[in-house]
Amino acid sequence: MSAERGQQQQQASSRRGRSSGNKKSRKRSKRKETYSMYIYKVLKQVHPDIGISARAMSIMNSFVNDVFERLAGEAAQLAQYSGRSTLTSREVQTAVRLLLPGELAKHAVSEGTKAVTKYTSSK
Repeated sequence: MSAERGQQQQQASSRRGRSSGNKKSRKRSKRKETYSMYIYKVLKQVHPDIGISARAMSIMNSFVNDVFERLAGEAAQLAQYSGRSTLTSREVQTAVRLLLPGELAKHAVSEGTKAVTKYTSSK
């Protein structure tokens, strides 16, 4: 009778989500944040019928990370020079103008201004 009762308890505990101890526990891999979803969305806006390989996506992700680090670093230096501890859109815009060449900077500033306007109007 006690063996039967132990088996019933084991079944009840396994139904509640507890493991019986004989299963191997898998170590969960740490999540890695990438820009791949956003890169893919932009690709589909520009060229809806073209795909991208995993290697090309990795290269694009590295590129976006590199540009982000350069812009953030330059914006942080600009804020430090003016004695501020907060990055504003002004520092970011100036960093873009300093780091990106010619026409690319103009388009980036235009898109950034549009994004900030859209954000402030939705608040």
